[in-house]
Amino acid sequence: MRAIRGVWHWRHNPLRRPTDRLEAWVSLAAALLIAVGATTAGRLTGQAADDALLETVRLQHQQRHLVWATVDRLVSRAPLDPDPETSSQRDAHRRVLARWTAWDRSEHLGQIATPRPVDPGDRLRIWTDDRGRVVPRPMDTSTARTHAVLAGLGSAAAVGGLVESGRRLVVWRLMVRRFRRWDQEWERAGQDWGRAGAGG
Repeated sequence: MRAIRGVWHWRHNPLRRPTDRLEAWVSLAAALLIAVGATTAGRLTGQAADDALLETVRLQHQQRHLVWATVDRLVSRAPLDPDPETSSQRDAHRRVLARWTAWDRSEHLGQIATPRPVDPGDRLRIWTDDRGRVVPRPMDTSTARTHAVLAGLGSAAAVGGLVESGRRLVVWRLMVRRFRRWDQEWERAGQDWGRAGAGG
């Protein structure tokens, strides 16, 4: 709105310089580009990210399977950080040796991390791929959509920042040109300053 008011304000002003009018038009163009271009870029980026991430969700749910694992024995391991006040949540996980049957009916034995203390013989659910290798749980739809929204917002912000940076660069160049012209005018005026009959 300020850019529109600026264009309107300078339209018939007798003190208007060409750089004033150009600055107002550049500000108006930048406002329109941010309003239309940034939102369009954000929407398109968000949609593309959403499509790609939903395809990833679909593939992960096809290729990852929840199976039962039986704890064989605990794996003795020194904690990464012995101080309980500074140890991370990851350090609190216990490593165990467990057995499980994969989706393809192959038997596996390996180390896994458990989110809670367990004893030998306890059963817990783990995610595996088609070959029985332990993998992270598949991404869910809500997480994918959240990432897509964040990608769209980031893209819109980046385009808006780029347009605003361009506007500021143009305005800075216009200000440099104005100051240069003022210096030239003052130099010309300074030669006749204060003399009677100098035309003022």
